[in-house]
Amino acid sequence: MNIKKLFFTKYNEGLLNVWLLILRIIAGAFMLTHGLAKFELLISGQEIMFPDPVGLGSNLSFFLIVFAEFFCSIFLITGFVTRFSAIPLSISMFVAGFIVHQNDPFATKELALIYLVIFMGFIFTGGGKYSVDYLIWGRK
Repeated sequence: MNIKKLFFTKYNEGLLNVWLLILRIIAGAFMLTHGLAKFELLISGQEIMFPDPVGLGSNLSFFLIVFAEFFCSIFLITGFVTRFSAIPLSISMFVAGFIVHQNDPFATKELALIYLVIFMGFIFTGGGKYSVDYLIWGRK
């Protein structure tokens, strides 16, 4: 292997789009596992006991987290309104990492912060070429 390739600063756009697809599917699917349980609770009719970390009320906080973790995760996986979908996901991970777990050890909040960085990346990059966004708005 040529050592210069390790320090090459240009990127392969095709590989970047494949990586965005893989990252969207994995991060979205992992977050969807959290959202699915909450969505099932929402439609079950059972009483919802959920924290109110930012003062919006327990029910509204729960509804917003279901929207983010369930619906926005599905949107992220498919690459549909990717940047918009990443905003509620980022907000929910920010609240989890910096408000809900503010007094917990770093190891407890670490996963929320990793998700936050990933979702913020999608705000900046979008879903890439292999997304519904590209099929709708990206072709010239």
